[in-house]
Amino acid sequence: MTSDLQIWQLVLDASWMVKGVMAILLAASIASWMIIFNKRQVIGKAEKAADAFEERFWSGTDLTNLHGGIASAHRLTSGMERIFDAGFAEFTRMRQQGRMTPSAMVEGSQRAMRIALTRETEELENHLNFLATVGSTSPYVGLFGTVWGIMHAFVGLSNVQQVTLATVAPGIAEALVATAIGLFAAIPAVVAYNRFARDIDRIAIQLETFIEEFSNILQRNTGAAPPPAPAHASVHASGFSHSR
Repeated sequence: MTSDLQIWQLVLDASWMVKGVMAILLAASIASWMIIFNKRQVIGKAEKAADAFEERFWSGTDLTNLHGGIASAHRLTSGMERIFDAGFAEFTRMRQQGRMTPSAMVEGSQRAMRIALTRETEELENHLNFLATVGSTSPYVGLFGTVWGIMHAFVGLSNVQQVTLATVAPGIAEALVATAIGLFAAIPAVVAYNRFARDIDRIAIQLETFIEEFSNILQRNTGAAPPPAPAHASVHASGFSHSR
């Protein structure tokens, strides 16, 4: 407790510039932790939703009925469900026009799914740049506060006739608190950014794989030339049914 009181006293005794730096760093740290907790929930929810929809998709259900259930729910879709809804809706619209070649219908569906994938990735990466900024700049902001504090401490010593360690130490300690707060803000932000970036990359790969697999199903249904990637689907005339 004595140490905590001393640190708090050092903060109170710091110059106005150092206090301002500390306040900025503390605000950045609080905002980072808010983003970390929120982003962890968002990414966890996205992972569970993708796994759940993928299980429904490969359960053998008719895809026309699956799409109809999504449309009739009248709710905002996200993740793999959004990609499937966009691709199937575009494919159905182009097929109803009756003027498109099978390859054009599949390509149009792929474009719609790619757009949905881009939007989904942008939503997952929202506020991630803030964590990167805090992680990369906080140590330097703290260092600026430290340098300013040390300069202020040495200027104050100009009026002291005899300089000892006892007279120098408090001013330097006040300045070093800014560096400590900068590291306190930076380290969690960097760790969280790396973790979330890796998780988002894994989700993006899962969604891209789904786009390729669903495109294979559409190509089988339309008779379009298949891509080099292997297809895992069998389609019946009554609708879309499939299995891995």
